[in-house]
Parts: sequence; structure tokens; C-alpha cells
Amino acid sequence: MGGSAPLDGNHGICAGRVVIVTGAGRGLGRAHARAFAAEGARIVVNDLGTGPDGSGASASPAEEVVAEIRADGGEAVAHAADITTGEGARSLVAAALDTFGRLDTLVNNAGFLRDRMLVNLDDDAWDAVLRVHLRGHFLPLKHAAAYWRAEAKAGRGPEARIINTSSGAGLLGSVGQGGYSAAKAGIVGLTLVAAEELAPYGVQVNAIAPAARTRMTERTFAETMAAPDDPAAFDAMAPENVSPLVVWLGSADSAGVTGRVFEAEAGRITVMEGWRPGPTADKGARWSPAEAGRAARKLLEAAEPPLPVYGARG
Repeated sequence: MGGSAPLDGNHGICAGRVVIVTGAGRGLGRAHARAFAAEGARIVVNDLGTGPDGSGASASPAEEVVAEIRADGGEAVAHAADITTGEGARSLVAAALDTFGRLDTLVNNAGFLRDRMLVNLDDDAWDAVLRVHLRGHFLPLKHAAAYWRAEAKAGRGPEARIINTSSGAGLLGSVGQGGYSAAKAGIVGLTLVAAEELAPYGVQVNAIAPAARTRMTERTFAETMAAPDDPAAFDAMAPENVSPLVVWLGSADSAGVTGRVFEAEAGRITVMEGWRPGPTADKGARWSPAEAGRAARKLLEAAEPPLPVYGARG
């Protein structure tokens, strides 16, 4: 998105909106922040500036994205606190209110990987991945929702939006990514509950499961994520391909869309339909274990086969 025309805050589907994007210093978050700015939004660029495994910290990534947005004529402010802490999440929402006077959209995107097969997965690595993904979604959502609830009770009726970031690993599983898959599946559950709980306050909550080239994926799926050799060819795995859907979900134009999960990859958008009841049997009384087994096998014969887990052996 470099070298784009100067931004005009009076135009675009997010004109006048204030948007927080977490993990916005690189990859998908950077692409989202710049895409929102291109559509007229004012941006809080959050990034702790850690390495791919969550180690270290630096304000530079967030500040660099802010500089890019400002160079294009947009408005943005950097926030480099840890959003997995209560104080960090509170200060994130405060950064939007103190700088721009309001908050309209929260994009939860921050994350990192510590991949291991389950038998080799360290307890601390498991906790760290769930902390940054699940707690790092919950706390900003909680503090943003508290602000929007107060706005709704004051009669100011927000058109608020939350976009959470799940993954194909959370929907299907991914070998060697047990902690990451569990966290991303948890984000879907959080999204569904938040969509119901926050609807009375004018808040819509959706999730995306993106596939794109980031620091996390270009190592794990290097061949799939590689950019094309021909610079004129469509770069299917560019993170910028995911951002248009995120921007639309974060805009007032998405009115009526909540509690949904979308896959976004290259030029494709898919509505994910999740768990639905399949074949069922009801004895009307308690089964014996042997009866339950026979019934289960018969039901499985009538059921759709599950989609393969990423990385599963054929």
C-alpha cells in the first residue's frame, strides 16, 4: 500500500470513525490499520513490538506505521503497552478517547506462535500463547464494551464494531499448533457470546479466519506463503487482501452482521457455518454402552466426513 494517494478523512466508508487495531506494527495488523486510514478512519496503532515468539518489546513498529499513515495524510497515534494486562487494555481504549474523543471499532489481531507437538509443548509456552491470543482479545473487548455500554445508556447509541481474529487452525486444528489452535477456537466462542451480550448496546462482533503472509505463517508455511516471482502477478498471500473485509466489518455499512465467522484468503471470502446438528438417534431411554456404540457408528455412516486437520498425515 506504499505510495498511495493522500488520504481524505472526509471520504471513505469509515470517514470520521476511530479504530483501534492491535498487533498493528506488522503483517495483517499493519495492513488493516492502513486500509482503515485509507477509508477515512483515525487509527490507534497498538503493537508491543515483540519477536515472532513474543519475546522482547519495542515501540518502533507501532510508531513506524503511524508515520506511514501520517505521511499519506491520515491521523494515527501509537500505543505500545501490553494489552494482556488490565492496565494495558484500559490505556488502549483511553488512547482512542484521549486522542480522538471517541471509539467506534476494535480490531483484535495481536498474536504470536510457540509451536510444538503436544508431548513436547512446555506449560509456559501453552500459557503464553493463550494469554496473548485469548486474554489479548478479551481485555480490549471488555474495556471497549464498557465504554460503549456507557454511551448507549447515555442515549448516544453507538454503531460499534469488534472484529476478532481466529484462524483455520482454530476451526480445523493444526498439527504442531495445539496451543494456538485451542486459543483460536476459543476466540470463536468468545465472538459468539460477545455478539449476543453486546447487541443491546449497539455493538456488532464478528471474527475472521485469515490466510496471509505474516511473520508467523511465512516460517510455518513457507512455500504456500511465498510471494510470486513475477511482480505483476496477483500476490494471493499478501496481507492486504484480507483487509477490505475487515474494514467493511468495522464500518457502519455492515449493519445487521454480527456473530459471524468469515474466512478471508487471496480474493476469496467464505462464510463459515460452524457446528450444526447432524444425524441423530433418540432411544427415549438410557443406552447401554454397546447400544450407544452401535448407534454412534450408524450415525457416523450417515454423517459428512470431517475436514482434514492442517498438517495431518494422509
